[in-house]
Amino acid sequence: MEKITLKQAYKNYFDIGVAINPGVLEYGHELIKAEFSGITCENEMKPASVQPERNRFTFEKADMLADFAAENNLKIRGHTLVWHNQTGEWMYKDSNKNNLPKEILYSYMQEHIDTVVKRYAGKIYCWDVVNEAVSDIDGEYLREKSPYFEIAGSEEFIEKAFVYAHEADPGALLFYNDYDTENPEKREKIYKLLKSLKDKNIPVHGVGLQAHYDIYFDVGELQKSIDLFSSLGLIIHITELDVSVYKFDERGVDFETLPEDRLKTQTELYSQIFAVLRENKDKIGGVTFWGLDDKASWLNGFPVKRTNHPLLFGRDGKPKEAYGRVTGF
Repeated sequence: MEKITLKQAYKNYFDIGVAINPGVLEYGHELIKAEFSGITCENEMKPASVQPERNRFTFEKADMLADFAAENNLKIRGHTLVWHNQTGEWMYKDSNKNNLPKEILYSYMQEHIDTVVKRYAGKIYCWDVVNEAVSDIDGEYLREKSPYFEIAGSEEFIEKAFVYAHEADPGALLFYNDYDTENPEKREKIYKLLKSLKDKNIPVHGVGLQAHYDIYFDVGELQKSIDLFSSLGLIIHITELDVSVYKFDERGVDFETLPEDRLKTQTELYSQIFAVLRENKDKIGGVTFWGLDDKASWLNGFPVKRTNHPLLFGRDGKPKEAYGRVTGF
């Protein structure tokens, strides 16, 4: 019997995507085409990548990935337009390193969003418009040390970003994207932000749950997040899925070969995650893995350098046991 692929297994559920970069594309293009229905550029569409200096656009790598998607009938998610990281300081600081006035920040934001979104209009079907603006700090709502917040003093910069993106491509779906969306306190803050945007008729269509989990993750929290955010009428995308075999703060441990107990736990968790997602297929628009295979995962270098095994394909590019559980439901 012919092996069923990820995109075949989920064709009646939701899109299955993968985050890639040019290096991964070079060796993994056949696997990408076979298994996935869409791609996200891992870094190549972030502000610092496409406009490292004001009015100097460097679209070559982003164009290459977008062209690959178009040539192979793959959907493409745009990631990301406004973020406090991986953005050139020109966006919010003057030549003396002082914060720009709010009006200039907004004009630069609009120029950037307008140029990037219009370039890919008709190719990119959805954008992560604002990334990680909600604070991780107890009692703090938005990231107050973000240069955007320091200048705007409120969520106004988030509202502006969505308006600018909608004006640039009225046909694109627009998402707010964040991590730790299953942390109860942060989840409530994200809900507060999204409800505020909806109440003001800001054109936000969905929420991206990054889903950087580890093998100790409680899938019950995922269901709570789906219930809460879908109550606002938002589309939910799982945007950056991986399952680390280490706790975030687990230092001094590095498994070149993954122990059987951790592999089994990861396999079971992947099965449980996708069971929840299938049960909520009317609320989930897409699921994207953050990396094609274990050797390409960002988790090999974050939060410390070590050998991680967080994805469905191993370092040899072959499917792991979890792949069979995810596709063979």
